[in-house]
Amino acid sequence: MPFNPNFWTTLNGSMPHINTAEICQRIANSLDIPVWPQMPRLNFRENMYTQFSAALPALVLDEDNQKISFDTSQDITPALEAFYSSYLEEDFDYFSLPPDYADGFYTMLKQLSGTPGEWVKGQVTGPISAGLTVTDQDLRASLYDELLADSLLKNAVMNARWQIRTLKTVRSKVMIFVDEPYMASFGSAYISLGRQQVITMLDEVFEAIHAEGALAGVHCCANTDWSVLLDTQVDILNMDAYGYIENLALYPEELRSFLDRGGVIAWGIVPSTEEIESVTPKGLADHLRAGIELICSKAAARGVAIHPEEFQERSLLTPACGLGPTTVEVADKVLLTLLETGRILR
Repeated sequence: MPFNPNFWTTLNGSMPHINTAEICQRIANSLDIPVWPQMPRLNFRENMYTQFSAALPALVLDEDNQKISFDTSQDITPALEAFYSSYLEEDFDYFSLPPDYADGFYTMLKQLSGTPGEWVKGQVTGPISAGLTVTDQDLRASLYDELLADSLLKNAVMNARWQIRTLKTVRSKVMIFVDEPYMASFGSAYISLGRQQVITMLDEVFEAIHAEGALAGVHCCANTDWSVLLDTQVDILNMDAYGYIENLALYPEELRSFLDRGGVIAWGIVPSTEEIESVTPKGLADHLRAGIELICSKAAARGVAIHPEEFQERSLLTPACGLGPTTVEVADKVLLTLLETGRILR
């Protein structure tokens, strides 16, 4: 679908608030692209890893210690059979978000049913980050167990498809971001995955999103090898532009190819921490413009033509990262700063 945003605003997902109805109303009425909020302060089940885990086979939810893990000490064949049977039968309800895991999702559905607009954003935790965070009973990362890793991947695929179908009941156009914070560790000893393995895993999720007629985004809240993400089938690259915008200049050929196929950059230009107190919307707009100029000049020096004007209709604006870990006061200031920065850039 054609997508030419002119520095439209949206959020990464998590919020520190506990009044779900109030924050959903504010998001729906202020952002260009509303997003359903993850509410980790409400309970542990709203944590970005727990939130999408309900359908996973052999998973143990430890409320007391606020932890999830796989238990492979027993025969998990029946659990795997139930999981893959639901996957093959496309039983979307099996992969849905339970209401007590995602209050923000269902509250935003109600809010958007009475709020005019075309777009809505959802999100799902990516299989790489989930696979490195959720371990088995022996603390081995599930990413390195072939069966568990594949179940995390298929779970992300099916939850994304379920979200799109559900969100389309209130908005005609949907985007789903795959949150991959642990891509910041790609290339280190912490992740023993090759480049093509990462691309193949992520593309399986992106292809599923595309099959449902939605746009696919990816979010990494620190620096990474951006060429890997740019070489996937993703439509929207969401980066911490406040801290790392200059690093994108290292990949002019990949960025040129991404733009040529219609790609959009979601610039995380607004700091998501207490640093918000030391910045202004005009300063952030200037920082982003200077970063785009740097990217274009570095590309030109390597014989790649990228023009600043191209980003006028190929840019979204977000905070640098999710706001769940911060305070309500900081999050509110971030939201106001985001909106004003967008107005200045437009």
